[in-house]
Amino acid sequence: MTYREIWKAVVLSIVTFGVYAIVWQVKVKGELNSQGAEIPSAWWLIVPVGNIWWLYKYGEGVEKVTGGKYSAGLTFVLLFLTSLVGQAVLQIEFNQMARASAKVKAV
Repeated sequence: MTYREIWKAVVLSIVTFGVYAIVWQVKVKGELNSQGAEIPSAWWLIVPVGNIWWLYKYGEGVEKVTGGKYSAGLTFVLLFLTSLVGQAVLQIEFNQMARASAKVKAV
């Protein structure tokens, strides 16, 4: 996982009227898939109703990579209902994973 400053992600999402939030999801999707998640193409984000299914599949990927710390349902609620707050909460977890990975690589 890539370490990202949370405040930058939130500010960029606000300044770009949500476009960066989508970019963030796509970037993280690639990282999650490289760690064993099976999240489908991000093109589903632009399909009405398909984007809801995609967010749930995204949540399943987060659940798999975090070892169940964040369930698919919780991730879906965080991203679908709370948007930027959910993005920040998930990025905190991803940053912890990035730090843990860096420590393992350094040793």
